[in-house]
Amino acid sequence: MTPSHLNPPIEALEAASGDLEAVTRLLGRTPRSPFDVVVRDGQGEPVVIRNAPLLADGTPMPTRYWLVGTAERLMVDRLESAGGVRQAEANVDPEELQAAHDRYAAERDAALPRDWPGPRPAGGVGGARRGVKCLHAHYAFFLAGGDDPVGRWVGAQTGNSLM
Repeated sequence: MTPSHLNPPIEALEAASGDLEAVTRLLGRTPRSPFDVVVRDGQGEPVVIRNAPLLADGTPMPTRYWLVGTAERLMVDRLESAGGVRQAEANVDPEELQAAHDRYAAERDAALPRDWPGPRPAGGVGGARRGVKCLHAHYAFFLAGGDDPVGRWVGAQTGNSLM
């Protein structure tokens, strides 16, 4: 997998040729916000997308990084269904986790238009203000190059650290 961790302005987020179709297939629906693919598998298929901080209608989008790869999603689904959220919270330093939420929110918020007068996304990873809400969001952030102790833990638990 190849991460590319850039932070272009919101108007610069644009799916490359073929990515809209691929991500629509992977999600089972059309994406609701501008996005770009930041991690691909060995065949070039999207694994992680980076969403704009606002949906097309201006609604805040708290989830900056979205795990879309089928194999990766299924792997994390299994971990979550086996109590992975509780296990991650028990095994990760709370201060490191909060720092990851803060970094995630700062990056996402920096991509908002400077003069944006409307509502803003809230929370950190996956919209959570603290703790662990979704292993998928943490793992996506980690795969995209984010310093996320939960994402790192997911990779260690699944034997798929990749970084």
